[in-house]
Order: sequence, then structure tokens, then C-alpha cells
Amino acid sequence: MIKDISASIDACAAHYGDNADAMLQYLLEGQAKSVALPNRGPLLFNEEGQLDKGILEAYQTYGFYIFENVLSERELADIEQDLALLKQRFATENGATVNAKGEPALGINCKAPNLLWAKPLGDPLGGTPIANGRHQVKLFEPIAASNAPKESPFVLLGSLQFSPACLRVYAHPELLKVAEAINGQDFAPFHECLFIKEPGLGAAVSWHQDGDTHWDNPEFDSQIHGFNLMAQAYGSTAVNGVWVVPGSHKEGRKDIRQLVKDAGSERIPDALPIICNPGDVVICNRQLVHGSFANTGFEPRITINFGFHKRSSVLDVKGAGIHSEAVVYDEKLIEQRSHALGYAIEARKAQYPDETPYKYQPLANSKIDFSWQTDTLGKLKDYNLLDLSI
Repeated sequence: MIKDISASIDACAAHYGDNADAMLQYLLEGQAKSVALPNRGPLLFNEEGQLDKGILEAYQTYGFYIFENVLSERELADIEQDLALLKQRFATENGATVNAKGEPALGINCKAPNLLWAKPLGDPLGGTPIANGRHQVKLFEPIAASNAPKESPFVLLGSLQFSPACLRVYAHPELLKVAEAINGQDFAPFHECLFIKEPGLGAAVSWHQDGDTHWDNPEFDSQIHGFNLMAQAYGSTAVNGVWVVPGSHKEGRKDIRQLVKDAGSERIPDALPIICNPGDVVICNRQLVHGSFANTGFEPRITINFGFHKRSSVLDVKGAGIHSEAVVYDEKLIEQRSHALGYAIEARKAQYPDETPYKYQPLANSKIDFSWQTDTLGKLKDYNLLDLSI
């Protein structure tokens, strides 16, 4: 059952002035196309423990799949409580060093980037050189309410070091089995973050494709830049969610400017929104053309985002310099970056002792003590300086 967000669709369209009717139709048609696609359902494995063939085929066809009800009610409650505590640690404003209680703000002593801010309902990346200029066009920026803050939290990078709940989601055994099914037992980590799209504040993310390194690789394929898993704390809608162009992950690097020019607006014709309920988890190929509009609706979206690569995509490959320094990723660096997954598996085991934990083969012979301790998050400080960004 998909939530009725008619009020949010109307509110969103109203921001578009002369284009209000066109935006209204775009949202409604996109929503209908999304729920009609045969790429959602429970996360299934066969008797041999292999990912269901139908899921794999749908993912390969469309470039994304919605795993329904992956996170239990207990885990969702754990996440919600953790997110509330996390927000209390945010700085009072961008650049401030303390939170509302006068305590040191989250991430203030970190070297790695963490909490990013944006103008309410803005598009901070579109048309800029940020992320190697992958966000080629700037999306429409609706006018926020007069009482909106100057800036609001947008993305929390390196989220595993700040959130025990995110750390535990990262090690969900069935999701890691998906990573293994697609990228092999020696799959490598990529990057983790929280996307924060509060009602009336959440910024847009302009149309783009992730991945920079392998577009001209003679061994290029539709999986070479990896995928993201997007766990939804509150669900995802046509107004606050990510929109994708199904199948575009197989078509190489796209000229986004030309797509928008051909469409006559930012409303790319073949795109549709990823619509989810709380507890659903989306697997999304990084090469899909995707983006999201500013959240002018009434529902929040908090996405626990984490990705994985094929080892062959990162081993002895020079990074793109987006999420971390552009260096060559050797075995030692990849193993060091993988320690976050070792800590996550043990953290989840401590919280859910009746669950069968995932066994990550690259760390099978590690001498590191990954057991969950009160200082585990401290051991992860600045771990995202080693993100495997390709």
C-alpha cells in the first residue's frame, strides 16, 4: 500500500507558477509509472541461499529494485530514536561549533567532511564544478517559507561514526548477501551517508550519474561503478524521493544538458520516482541518471545510504577525488577501509543476537578485534577519508 500524498503533490506543483499544471501532471504520471513497474517485492533467496533470479533480472533491466519491509518495526524504532539523538548534536547553524545545548557540535573535531548544509529548497550542486561537475544543470529552486533558516542540514557524510543505528543497518545480513550476489564475495565498500530531506527545507540534487573513473574503460559494463543501498526511515515519495531513468545505467555516460534541452524543462520524460514505505530498502545502480527535487511536500525523507563495489573496480585504480583524496587503491587501503564493515557486523550481532550474522570473507583472517565496545564509534573517526570513490 502506497501512502496517499495528494496534498504534497498539490503543494509541490503550486511552487512552479506557470508550470504548475505541467509539474502536477509529471508527478502524477511518474508516481503511476513507478508503482506499475515489476521491480519491487520482498527480499528473496533460493534454497541454495542465492539471490532470487527474478530480482536479479529486474535489477539488471531497470537499474534499481525496491526490497519491501527489510527493516523490522523494532529496527525502525531504533533508527528513529537514534536519528532524534543525532539531530540534537547538530550545530545550531552552519559553521557553529556548538549545538543548541552549548555542547560541542557533531563532527567538530573531525578532519573528514561530515555535516553538509544547504539553502532551504535550493540546489547546491547543480551547475557547479562540485563532484567533478557531474550535476550539469541547476534545478528549479522554490521559495522557502519566510521563517525558514538560512541553511539546513542536507547530507551527513561518514555517518557510521556518528550513528550506532546506521552502523547496524550497514551490516544487515540479507543486504550484504545482495552485495555478494552482485559484486562477489570479495566486494569492497564505497561510501556511507544520510540524506536529509525535511519538509519545506530539503534541498534538490540535480540530475546526474555517479561514477567518474570507468566510463572509457574497455571493460566497461553496467555494474562497473557499483551500487547504493538506500534504506528508508520514513518512506520515499514522488515529491521528496529520488527520480531515476530506468535502464540508463546500460547506456554509458549521458549528456544531461542535452536531455534537459530536449525535454524543454527539467522534467525528463522517461524518469520516474522511487516510491517506498518505511523499512523498504532500494538497490540503485550508480550509473542510472537520477536526481531529486526540493522537498516542498509535507513528508520527511531520511535515507540511510551505503554502497559497494566489485573489487576489480577499485583494486589498483586511482580514485576520482570526490569523496576522498584521489589516490591509487591498493590491497592495504581497501582492507583498512573494510574495517568499518567488520565493526558494523559485530555491532549488529550485539544488538540482534538471534540473527545469523554475515561473514565477510576479506576479513575472515583479520587479527583486528571488531567486537562491539563503548568506544567502537571512536575507532571509526574519520574513516570516510578512505572512501573508495570511483
